[in-house]
Amino acid sequence: MNYFITGATGFIGKRLVRKILGRPGSVIYFLTLQRELERLRLLLDYWDVDEKRVIPVVGDLTQPELGISKPDLRKLKGKVDHFFHLAAIYDLKATAEVQQAVNVEGTRNTIRCAEAMGAKRFHLFSSIASAGLYEGVFREDMFEEAENLDHPYFRTKHDSEGIVRTECKVPWRIYRPGLVVGDSRTGEMEKIDGPYYFFKPIQKIRKLLPPWMPTIGIEGGRINIVPVDFVVAATDHLAHLEGHDGECFHLVDPTPMRVGDVLAVFGKAAHAPEMALRINAALFGFIPKGVRRSLMALTPVRRIQKAVMLEYGLPDHILEFINYPTRFDCRETQKLLKGTGIAVPPLRDYAWRLWDYWERNLDPDLFIDRTLRGQVKGKVVLVTGGSSGIGKATAHKLAEAGAITITCARDAEKLDETRREFEAEGLKLITYAVDIADYAQCDEFVGKLLAEHGGVDILVNNAGRSIRRAIEHSYDRFHDFERTMQVNYFGALRLTMGLLPKMAEKRKGHVINISSIGVLTNAPRFSAYVASKAAMDAFSRCAASEFADRGVEFTTINMPLVKTPMIAPTKLYDSVPTLAPEEAADLVVDAIVHKPMRIATKLGIFGQVMHAVAPKMAQIIMNTTFRMFPESGAAKGKEGAAPPEPTADQVAFQQMLRGIHF
Repeated sequence: MNYFITGATGFIGKRLVRKILGRPGSVIYFLTLQRELERLRLLLDYWDVDEKRVIPVVGDLTQPELGISKPDLRKLKGKVDHFFHLAAIYDLKATAEVQQAVNVEGTRNTIRCAEAMGAKRFHLFSSIASAGLYEGVFREDMFEEAENLDHPYFRTKHDSEGIVRTECKVPWRIYRPGLVVGDSRTGEMEKIDGPYYFFKPIQKIRKLLPPWMPTIGIEGGRINIVPVDFVVAATDHLAHLEGHDGECFHLVDPTPMRVGDVLAVFGKAAHAPEMALRINAALFGFIPKGVRRSLMALTPVRRIQKAVMLEYGLPDHILEFINYPTRFDCRETQKLLKGTGIAVPPLRDYAWRLWDYWERNLDPDLFIDRTLRGQVKGKVVLVTGGSSGIGKATAHKLAEAGAITITCARDAEKLDETRREFEAEGLKLITYAVDIADYAQCDEFVGKLLAEHGGVDILVNNAGRSIRRAIEHSYDRFHDFERTMQVNYFGALRLTMGLLPKMAEKRKGHVINISSIGVLTNAPRFSAYVASKAAMDAFSRCAASEFADRGVEFTTINMPLVKTPMIAPTKLYDSVPTLAPEEAADLVVDAIVHKPMRIATKLGIFGQVMHAVAPKMAQIIMNTTFRMFPESGAAKGKEGAAPPEPTADQVAFQQMLRGIHF
């Protein structure tokens, strides 16, 4: 037999071609665009045949008679036994104009082509979407009863069926598959569609919560999911049965699952928390449709919805189908498939394969350049306090990654030494001797950055001043608070404010503030330091809200204790577990690559939670550390005094609360 197929290179079409090629003597002609002929070798390898059995025919779905040349039409005249039309737009995100041109007019052009070829049978690959949002059970012999066809995809699939039913002079058959997912045996899929839209939210929940923690989900209506291998096998069998022209076949699951059950099955496959409590989304049906539409038309509501949809990669209209109202009767199709072994497998049996294939091959995060080089190459990055410690280690990683790396510090000699170290390794570092706490110097520095580099793409506010001194020893040292605020808050703030206008103008930029774990744990003896860091944290949160729609992002890193020159005066820290500057720089790299709002250790987050839910308990713990560890010699004005040997209790606490300031 000879076959002509449109959409043969698509997800379902490729597999249908391979299935039909299993029939002895089958020869397939398939429609292809001129520019896609270069893919022919790959397709032949996939089908494992030569060009004698699979023959490309150049044309265009949007042209009359598919744009096939007259000589090619004459060659095919009277030779085509089965004409399969699979080419269509299967995308909820596609515009109405595109769907009308391809799904409706494309079907009309295909029918005219089949008639011109003298095809013996025409097969339309439609969709359950042609029923619209019909309330109740939709049978295989129903068509005009479809309702609520407002969505362009639903409307165009319905209209394309209508064209076949009323205009096609060739004997026809129609196939309505459910939501087609990957192969139930391999999980193989080619694009994100249907239930796959919910995989990213499930993945995000898995990352946020432990798998044993119950969560809240939704119930929703019943959605009909079928694997592609079932759809292909059923179509191939039904297409070759005699005596069924003019009929429609529902290729669906006779026992579809509710949305909540589907999410639970995929959640289990992903090892995500179980959705133990489900809310029936139909409960919100009491709100009149007009009120809901008016609410969704409000600008703030639309912006919030758009942001949420963008965050999770969901199409705008997906929520409309949560309460899907239609059930599909498929008894006639089941009778014809009885005894063939062709049946829809339970989703629970193959969901793990779908998830595994998606996470390994289709997860959008896989196609984002997560390397530091991919994020900073050729970009201007400023790291303050870059002559030592975290700043120097961060600048080194940035320079290695190809960034135009700029750093500043007060000590010109140390900066020159750092620059020479970089040059010895073949790395370029641009240095400026600046005291950002001095407003005049800071403003002059900003002017140079704008004039010489056009501003910066990424700003790392790392320069800081730390003071470890109890409040009772600070009564006559108000200047301690002024000094820390001047560097950690006002200096960083003035620099940020100077560079923000250019970032906003370019509609891109990233401000990273090196804060402290002490802001989360409220560390004793660090009131001056923590207060200054907390001020910058608060500014960043406010600024992030203001610039959320301007392309400028803010990240706060609540850095644990790091072995830097800043903590050197406190000899107690010589025996305390700390991060190396290179490890701290890795956190900065993480901030640049992933751009989260906050980076903090689990211990830091635990400290913040403790202060929120059990503040008295948190105070007792921190007071215990305050009384357990002595004041440093520097805090008492006794520079160089050797600290006492740590006690067993101190060592135990240091190990339990690694990274916290004592």
